[in-house]
Amino acid sequence: MASYAKDPRCIDMAEAPVPLLRRACPEGAGGYGGSYQVNVDDEEAVGLGGVELIRAAMRKAARQLAWKVTTIGWIGTRFGTMVAVQDTREVPEEYRAVVDAAIHERMSAAVGRVSGEPGKAPVLRGSVAQ
Repeated sequence: MASYAKDPRCIDMAEAPVPLLRRACPEGAGGYGGSYQVNVDDEEAVGLGGVELIRAAMRKAARQLAWKVTTIGWIGTRFGTMVAVQDTREVPEEYRAVVDAAIHERMSAAVGRVSGEPGKAPVLRGSVAQ
């Protein structure tokens, strides 16, 4: 697999998500526990350089925040192209409760949406709707 680390398109694309990734971390968690997902139209993803270039840019952006990352990327999903990045660093004890509570809140919101429980799903910090 080709490395995109020094590709000018990757370098340029990696600048935009940095503030979004920073906001995706739970408030009060010292920058730990973040994750972010990007969905774009398949044709747009190809125009941007493909799913692998987008994944590389997301990794590069996350590493600017000192995240140890896991990324996934799929083209042709029901929602177009999806790329996600997650901080996998070990969370220090002083931030563990905050990160655990944020994960619980995200999972509860996801279960609520999937199970069709009545009521409005909460807006998650860092989401587009906020």
